[in-house]
Amino acid sequence: MIGSRFTEYIPDKDENKSDFDKLFDVFMQLVVITSGDVSEALNWLTNLDSQYNLSGDNYGIGDFIEDLKDKGYISDQTPEGTFELTAKSEQNIRTSALEEIFGKLKKSRKGDHKTNFGGLGDEPSTDTRDYQFGDTLEQISMTDSLRNAQINHGLDNFMMTEGDLEVREHEFKTQTSTALMIDISHSMILYGEDRITPAKKVAMALAELITKKYPKDTLDILVFGNDAWQIEIKDLPYLQVGPYHTNTIAGLELAMDLLRRRKNPNKQIFMITDGKPTCMKQGIKYYKNSFGLDPKILSKTLNLAKQCRKINIPVTTFMIASDPYLKAFVKEFTEVNNGNAYYSSLKGLGHLIFEDYRRNRRKKF
Repeated sequence: MIGSRFTEYIPDKDENKSDFDKLFDVFMQLVVITSGDVSEALNWLTNLDSQYNLSGDNYGIGDFIEDLKDKGYISDQTPEGTFELTAKSEQNIRTSALEEIFGKLKKSRKGDHKTNFGGLGDEPSTDTRDYQFGDTLEQISMTDSLRNAQINHGLDNFMMTEGDLEVREHEFKTQTSTALMIDISHSMILYGEDRITPAKKVAMALAELITKKYPKDTLDILVFGNDAWQIEIKDLPYLQVGPYHTNTIAGLELAMDLLRRRKNPNKQIFMITDGKPTCMKQGIKYYKNSFGLDPKILSKTLNLAKQCRKINIPVTTFMIASDPYLKAFVKEFTEVNNGNAYYSSLKGLGHLIFEDYRRNRRKKF
């Protein structure tokens, strides 16, 4: 019988990695999940080691902890004598998040990027694309084009056609100010699904990308539950969900206020959430309703979406839930704001945010 048989894929162990590096990769993931609690992460690592034999006879978890201290990743110089992360670890977590999420985008096939604007720009990039009518000779990548011609036509009948040409992309030097809103309401850990950890990883990766590749851009990060407040990049690994409702109104008001202070002409809001707005503040009291879409809360939320549109601030909503009535809310919100909306799984969240960020850098809002 002709056919294929599929079995579970078990990747080969990376023999080039040291014992420390193998444990370090797992430890860094656990630190993000435990919101920066080093002791809890080490407890989890010890349990995983006893179950999966991560360490060996010559290198145990105790050796790993000593190496973490010697290499400057953790410190026990707190008044209580407990372990805490160092700035070196926080930087490493952001870099790892960037490689984990953005690294996958660089491996995409040519043409996968959903870009509305291409061609002439100010800064050459490493990306190439097929030739399009209107591209100039300076944009053509001769090395790539000659290689294509040789592959397509051979050496004996060598020729170069329009279909062989590849063009080197250029990126515009536009400056963009982004406000990233992260929902930390209780629903982000409900139903047995950890939604806050992927959201944190995406935020850290986006922060690292902007800091390293687009230093003239700005990124303001804020969280919203019953209230909204701004956090620093260094605070991201320690972000936790609280016993909060979802005050989308407070988040949008703070995002708009932060962007008003930015001088860049291009401004945008990214909102990561998994639910509907269920809370708003009236004076010093909170008005809450978790049952369905409350017209009072919904009306004020849509009014803010309209205000953002008037001052040319598009809101891109990344809804990590798929309930029909939530989709209806997001659709109405997006239409009022004239922004964008994505209904993403946790796995695809980083890809969508990075593609949208890169695309928006190439246009003026």
